[in-house]
Amino acid sequence: MHFIHNILIIGPPGAGKSMVAKRIPTILPEPEMDEFLEILNIYSIQDSSLHNKYNGMLRPVRCPHHTISDVGLLGGGTIPGPGEISLAHNGILFLDELPEFKRSALEVLRQPLEDGEVTISRSAGKITLPSKFMLVAAMNPCPCGYLGDSQNNCRCSMPQIQKYRSKISGPLMDRIDIHIETPAVKIEEMQSEKSGESSDLIRSRILACRKFQKVRYKKFVNYNLTNARIPQNLMDVICEIGEEEKALIKKAMEQLSLSARAYNKVLKISRTIADLDQSNKIQRKHLLEAIQYRSLDRNL
Repeated sequence: MHFIHNILIIGPPGAGKSMVAKRIPTILPEPEMDEFLEILNIYSIQDSSLHNKYNGMLRPVRCPHHTISDVGLLGGGTIPGPGEISLAHNGILFLDELPEFKRSALEVLRQPLEDGEVTISRSAGKITLPSKFMLVAAMNPCPCGYLGDSQNNCRCSMPQIQKYRSKISGPLMDRIDIHIETPAVKIEEMQSEKSGESSDLIRSRILACRKFQKVRYKKFVNYNLTNARIPQNLMDVICEIGEEEKALIKKAMEQLSLSARAYNKVLKISRTIADLDQSNKIQRKHLLEAIQYRSLDRNL
């Protein structure tokens, strides 16, 4: 599941952020048998059951409310048990209204996002649980939600906007690969009879992309290597770019004020975009698209 990039969706109220996030499970590949057995093991600890239409083979989706406690998110209790991040293992953890979560609760996400597991220590014992999940988060661009909206005026001052966005720490933002901005939906678009792509069609592209990646990663010792988890010592090999592309990303870093931590993220996202294009080489168009997905770095 670590081939999935973490994503943050930013947009005004009613733009469809939550709807898009809740549709993501429909385009993901079904879990492999070893992944599903891990899911069952975690749910068996909590005596929970999984009900789905794929004969049990569906990835879990957890949507905790922003009032959740640190223990509820991380896990714990008198007898240590799984929290939401472990119950989302090999699936999706959806956090709506991300800045509304307590700062302390968000900070507990940093270790599992980095290591793929969480260790809980209590007087009754110590337990380490897997927590490899795709983080899907949604937030408004400002407290009132209408910053940059052409149809509504934003009422927030710049200090209010900065305070609102500062609720998400830099280290946590560093672990979110893609920032997507969703503008308000126009009435003409809502009334249009033109339909978009089906989930099945999008899912078929994702499966083809994953197959393309597996062929490349057979060259390496770790066959389970994925774009979102490329180690630093293999970045130059897997995400190799030409001189023209190097000049492009350097110019983008300087002109758009992208942070240094965004550099590797842009390369990894470019690699995934190239894989979706069935391209062995990261091209200029792939880099340009990836740079657009670091909007918060660009704006802040």
